[in-house]
Amino acid sequence: MNDTTPRVRIRPGGIADAPAVLGMLDAAVVWMNARGNTEQWGTTPYSRKPGGTERVERYLTENAPHIAESDGTPVGALVLDSGPSPQLPIAPAGEPELYVRLLVSDRRRAGLGIGAALLAHAEEEARRAGVALLRLDCWAGGGGELVAFYERNGFTPVDSFVSGDWPGQVLAKRVA
Repeated sequence: MNDTTPRVRIRPGGIADAPAVLGMLDAAVVWMNARGNTEQWGTTPYSRKPGGTERVERYLTENAPHIAESDGTPVGALVLDSGPSPQLPIAPAGEPELYVRLLVSDRRRAGLGIGAALLAHAEEEARRAGVALLRLDCWAGGGGELVAFYERNGFTPVDSFVSGDWPGQVLAKRVA
């Protein structure tokens, strides 16, 4: 951690965190669009997409949400589940797993290690649960920058898929 890295505390999340998570998702759309990426999440703020708010509320009530805070302010969110979204064409792991269903960080703090801290927390959660496999899926377009982020955090590409016209990549990491 350097002098510019925020001190992050990760706590369990809940429905009260919905406005903060939606705010981070909306800001992520603006951030991506400003960098020319309109394909990953489109151009409509996440909170205004049909079903967007409801999806976040389900994540925060039906899954295992975790919120990263810096000085008491939410700066990131991680949602874990026992497998991928049933709406995606992703093959079952064939063994128990923890699956990252959502990872988002405050774009004003991009590059400060919040996403990496949340992924490390996901590994800890897998260990606590006695699960040896951590998987996730992400957008594989745009030159593969997001895939590269996960690879830098120890994940290995294991499968690719297409959902509509959205190219996706499944990545996995073994947890000791």
